[in-house]
Amino acid sequence: MIRRLIATFAMLAIAITAIYAMSAPRAEAQGMAVEPGTSGYDFSLMDTEGHNHHLADYFADGRTVVLEWYNPGCPFVKKYYEGGNDSMVDAKAFAEENGVVWLAVNSGAPGKQGHGLEANSQSATDWGIDNPILLDEDGSVGRMFGAQNTPQLFILSSDGVLLYNGGVDETKAAGETPQHNYVINALTQHMAGETIDPASTAHVGCSVKYGEQKQAAEGGMQPQNAQGAR
Repeated sequence: MIRRLIATFAMLAIAITAIYAMSAPRAEAQGMAVEPGTSGYDFSLMDTEGHNHHLADYFADGRTVVLEWYNPGCPFVKKYYEGGNDSMVDAKAFAEENGVVWLAVNSGAPGKQGHGLEANSQSATDWGIDNPILLDEDGSVGRMFGAQNTPQLFILSSDGVLLYNGGVDETKAAGETPQHNYVINALTQHMAGETIDPASTAHVGCSVKYGEQKQAAEGGMQPQNAQGAR
């Protein structure tokens, strides 16, 4: 009897391990292992005004770039734009003052929360957003960066190295008073030639509303490790 119970528990353990392993490829495909210090990122996306944005062009101009994963229907995004928490607005103002490019990216698929030209254009009007909002409907750019939540921010140096991945601050809910602005901190350290600390932080928010994932084409871009990211 005991041997049968042991065998049964062993079979259950193997089954659970197999289920976990089956889920891992999707997590890896979404880039969840992407960390600061990697490089090789590039994309071209249209914004809500019909303008194309090619990441490599900004790097060619020597610009540092902030990417903000965005969903106007997400309550965690709204808390930064409907009053009460100025961390995102303050970070944008600091970036603009220092010649840093700020691009919002919406990787929501058709039919998902916050998707579409109309919703994103309206949110820009309602909230006074003047930075471009890029539409990534197939989710390919979001998965390349491993974007998991809205909001989630990535900072890239002018040579294409990922410097920071995380939240704009440490707050989790509306009404909390932030004590840190991680984006301003990272940009300040980068401009001073210092190592970014912290280079990654928690990013509490809504899940990115991806659609069904399409198989990546062979020879597609894969981020590479870069040494000495500052």
